[in-house]
Amino acid sequence: MASVFITNLTLYTGTDFAQTFVLEDTSTNSTLDLTGYTGKSQLKRYEGSTKAADFTVSLANDPKTGRLTIEMLSTVTSTLKPGKYYYDLVLKKPSGTVERALEGHILVKKPVTKL
Repeated sequence: MASVFITNLTLYTGTDFAQTFVLEDTSTNSTLDLTGYTGKSQLKRYEGSTKAADFTVSLANDPKTGRLTIEMLSTVTSTLKPGKYYYDLVLKKPSGTVERALEGHILVKKPVTKL
């Protein structure tokens, strides 16, 4: 996996957020085997700012599927101010090599309907 997957997302304050991705090994054009990998993902207002929040990163039960999910609970999203944010996800391989796998913008919005 050498290239970074870029995708923009929308997140609503006060709600649970989850997004699942399937990563590909660009050298073989097959799903990336994530066995032994760990991941970290953060949300920031801009590149040099302090983090606004952390995402929980979880790998699929079968890491050979290349599936991973970033999540943020409503208790965390409720602390965010509406606006444009940046996120990325870095993976640490079993060998210790660290690569950025995902990046993009997240538009944080307030929902219209509240429970």
